[in-house]
Amino acid sequence: MNTDKYKTIKSKSEGFFKDRGSKFYAFAFPTKNEDEISVFREQIKKKHHDARHHVYAYRLGEDMKIFRASDDGEPSNSSGPPVLGKIKSYELTDILIIVVRYFGGTKLGIPGLINAYGTAAEEAIRNAEIITKTIYKNIEILFEYPQMNDVMRIIKEYNLKIIEQDMQLSCKIIVGAAKNDFEKVKSRFEEYHKLKLKF
Repeated sequence: MNTDKYKTIKSKSEGFFKDRGSKFYAFAFPTKNEDEISVFREQIKKKHHDARHHVYAYRLGEDMKIFRASDDGEPSNSSGPPVLGKIKSYELTDILIIVVRYFGGTKLGIPGLINAYGTAAEEAIRNAEIITKTIYKNIEILFEYPQMNDVMRIIKEYNLKIIEQDMQLSCKIIVGAAKNDFEKVKSRFEEYHKLKLKF
């Protein structure tokens, strides 16, 4: 498994599912933190204030260790966990999915709810553009102008991402190295003893 990549969605997407009169609208958002999640949840609650339930699930972080699912008043484990299950089955992170239910008068039972919430969430994922991102680790390089060529050669060699550069009397560049290449890149820079490095 390639450990320096992860998958998320590029932009907001929507899904829909209907069962015995109940309508399930799913909204998927790319998100980086729990503050953003609160904002998105408020937006959906405002827009769909007359809906019976606002179920949601999210997973955050490159290591995918932060996640949560809420049934929002539906029977326990009937709605939030199936939504989270779809996020996991597509191996996504930095994503929030909210599924809004408008009750249609007929109870669906637990299996029906699991199917409905899961299907609506999956529709939103399928309608999204899934993108693969690289996990970068930053290296700060401090050097004088004569070392510029050495630094640039390594940046080119490893296709490093330049995050910040400040060229004054002394030079500072912050680069991002793909996590899998980090140790190799680090030792390449360390070969040049005049460079000051911060990791």
